[in-house]
Amino acid sequence: RMLSGYKPKNDVKDSYKVLELEEGCSLDDVRNSYHNLAKKYHPDSSSGMADSRAFIRVEEAYRVVLGDLAAKQKSDSGEEEEDQFKSKSLQHRHYLSFEGVGIGTPSQREKQYMQFRVDRATEQVLEYRQQCLESRYAGSDLSRAQDVRQSKKVKITQAVERLVEDLIQESMAKGDFDNLSGKGKPLQKFSHSPHIDPMTHNLNRILIDNGYQPEWILLQKEIRETIERLRKSIVASRRKLGEPMTLPEQKQWGRVCEQFAEDIRKLNKRVDNFNLVVPILSRQMVHFSTDKEILRARKTYEAVAEKVSDPGTKEDGGGEGKRFGWKSSLLKWLKL
Repeated sequence: RMLSGYKPKNDVKDSYKVLELEEGCSLDDVRNSYHNLAKKYHPDSSSGMADSRAFIRVEEAYRVVLGDLAAKQKSDSGEEEEDQFKSKSLQHRHYLSFEGVGIGTPSQREKQYMQFRVDRATEQVLEYRQQCLESRYAGSDLSRAQDVRQSKKVKITQAVERLVEDLIQESMAKGDFDNLSGKGKPLQKFSHSPHIDPMTHNLNRILIDNGYQPEWILLQKEIRETIERLRKSIVASRRKLGEPMTLPEQKQWGRVCEQFAEDIRKLNKRVDNFNLVVPILSRQMVHFSTDKEILRARKTYEAVAEKVSDPGTKEDGGGEGKRFGWKSSLLKWLKL
């Protein structure tokens, strides 16, 4: 309707009445009233009062009221207020200029304009850094000496490279490289597995040769070292208390178990982080159980206590073995 020169039939007073407003209201009031009535009368809305004719009247009234407000604003405040009123227009109106940059649809022009701004900002940053460096080293003898030293290093490096290249070419002309093993054969640069990307294989090989370890391997090693340390510490704490435990020792053991449970909870968080980054499903780890670890510590303590008490009985048994050793020897000789 705007392009065809359509002019609404409603006058200003009727338009205010249709929008359920009074003259002198603000632009925000007009917009809010229009939005509420549009939701109420729009044919596509799920409202029970949807009516296409009523919606057309509301739209015509909205345009008339906007024109009236624009005329009043222009007559009252002049051109500056008019520019401020235009800045509150619909959002897509802001994307029609873009400083004359870009072609295509508004969204395409917006992307091109954003890239243009990034490039311009980058150039400005580089220019600023260049100016800072020039102002810092302008007229400085030290900078000139550094430039001279750097140029000498470059010349020496280039001379050495030329010398090495000349020696290689001379050796090739003499035939020193003719008896090398694997001459005329392709280089074994890639993996023979068809399921591995050659570039990925080479990158992994370079990383491994330089001592790099993936994050999940470091996490796995850290988890194993931590659980071993916790197990040894709780067994050592149990050995300090002795057997049987008194009431204060039982309280102390309870505090040790609580601290051990907290350490296990933190360790299980590391296990969760490990399971998120490990690339192999079969390498994933399960959580450590506090009760099972405490029971394991008790069994370890009991086994250590039995070993400590066994040496005396073993010595007695050794004496009896010496005493009756000739009888067992005689029986073995008879059997043979």
